[in-house]
Amino acid sequence: MGGQYRITGDKYPRMRRPRRRGKLVVLTVASVAVLGVGGWGTLQLIDVFTGGGDSASAAGTKACSAVASPAASPAAAGKALPRPGTITVNVLNATTRGGLAQKTADELKKRGFRIGEVANAPAAYDKKVKGTGVLLGPAAALDTALPVLGTQLAGAERRTDPARKGVELDLIIGDGFRGLTAKADADLALTSLADPKPTPASKKNC
Repeated sequence: MGGQYRITGDKYPRMRRPRRRGKLVVLTVASVAVLGVGGWGTLQLIDVFTGGGDSASAAGTKACSAVASPAASPAAAGKALPRPGTITVNVLNATTRGGLAQKTADELKKRGFRIGEVANAPAAYDKKVKGTGVLLGPAAALDTALPVLGTQLAGAERRTDPARKGVELDLIIGDGFRGLTAKADADLALTSLADPKPTPASKKNC
């Protein structure tokens, strides 16, 4: 080109390449993330090998202990259970169905229990027992004779009367009564009551 815009000399203006700031930012963020994940993993390993999870372990131990402990029973508590032959049962009918008391008394006698009075229930219970039945006895029978009799009538309510004298029990038949527990099942329940087995802990809960 001629004129005043002629370029002279051997140096030419150079164009600088645009700086890649975006890549630098991405690389920086990625580096921080990798370091953070690595540090978290290291802390987890330290907790595992140094017992950092003591609180969780203690909680797990308590849960396992609760599962493994069997329910308290008269035998486990050191109380001797009476044999059926030493328990006298009064069989009382609180329903409008006739003959239930005698039939039930006969079956209990076959199973080894002593039978006392066989009659209709007193006014306090007559036609007022909606469930299977009520087992009633003195306070001393709560953890001894009542559980033994309870094996013969599953679902019966157990009650004690502190003012009651003697050792006899009452089996009061209610509207929901359909018969005594099957003998095989009653015998099994009686055996379990006399010699309870601890429930094994579940591995899933430990």
